[in-house]
Amino acid sequence: MIRTDPKTERPLRLAEMQAEVRALIREFKPEALAIERVLFQHNVSTAMSVGMVSGIIMAEAASVGCAVIEYSPNEVKESVAGWGGADKNEVGRMVQTLLDLPKMLAPADAADAVAVALCHLARVPARSSRTAAGERR
Repeated sequence: MIRTDPKTERPLRLAEMQAEVRALIREFKPEALAIERVLFQHNVSTAMSVGMVSGIIMAEAASVGCAVIEYSPNEVKESVAGWGGADKNEVGRMVQTLLDLPKMLAPADAADAVAVALCHLARVPARSSRTAAGERR
């Protein structure tokens, strides 16, 4: 999980976040990046910060040709917990169950990130066995 010092000015924190995301994308070379769409937050300041970081992540991925797929919070919850009204605890428990983990992931944001990945895996059409076999060579 990438963390920045909350005492640092926002532009510097965003630049640090951008550098970290860029390094991760270069290291792992993902074909696709799944991200949860920010639809509504009670705290406007939090929503703005999340939106800024999401924009950095999507731009960095897109700049290297990585597909960016956005999912709504309800799509993520439905894919992982079976219904779009699931709360954070239900999502965390289902991530734990689906991955056969000994305990829930902490912090809750880690479980949320894994839930987005599981949602993407559930919604993306599986590659044909011929393509998969060719890639293993």
